[in-house]
Amino acid sequence: MRFLDESAAHRPSLPLLKALSAPQDAPTTPDQAALEAHMARTRYGRFTLTEAVRPGWQLDIVPRAGFRHDAYVDPQSGAKMPALVAAASAENLFETFLELLEPLGDDLDVVLESTHEEAVGLREFTREGVERCVLESLLWEYEDLLLNDGCTGIAVLHPEQSLEVQLDEHKLLVVYAQARQPFERILRGHGLDRDDRLRLISQGEHMHTSHARHMREFEELVARLGCR
Repeated sequence: MRFLDESAAHRPSLPLLKALSAPQDAPTTPDQAALEAHMARTRYGRFTLTEAVRPGWQLDIVPRAGFRHDAYVDPQSGAKMPALVAAASAENLFETFLELLEPLGDDLDVVLESTHEEAVGLREFTREGVERCVLESLLWEYEDLLLNDGCTGIAVLHPEQSLEVQLDEHKLLVVYAQARQPFERILRGHGLDRDDRLRLISQGEHMHTSHARHMREFEELVARLGCR
């Protein structure tokens, strides 16, 4: 069973990306045929979406590849953490994510995130101290879940330093690091160019998709990773 979530909300831990309204002169409700055609579309130029998310049907933001500099601002202290936010085409997304883990080292902490149960909200499951090679091997088994489920996200962290890489439920790549250069080199190596005017799918109206099997696979991944 698929379901849609027409929301421009994003994780509180993400950089503060401004949500943009749909054009006022666009029709607010498509007919069934138009919506089905929109949901079936995966290609925008040379950029391919995964099955996890679709832009709003008015296309106020057209998906494209690239990355931008950003920052997370702590709402209490005002402290800033430098960040990179990237959109990669589906055929390159998973390998790009795994390569971004390399600068984090060989011993990592992991947080799996789920919004499968709307009444419950965000659920987080944590595993501390997992070897990167073991983690990568397991994640390859769940590539379909991580790429195509609009209710699953993963964050991988250095256990001691302020270094973090996310593949969020919008299938955006988010990096938190004081020194961004190693991560930028990886993104450029995968054909992504920096554009600080890049508008990301989470900033506008968009729709998430999921399936009952994805919830089962998520719970299975939590168990196999030994998360709490």
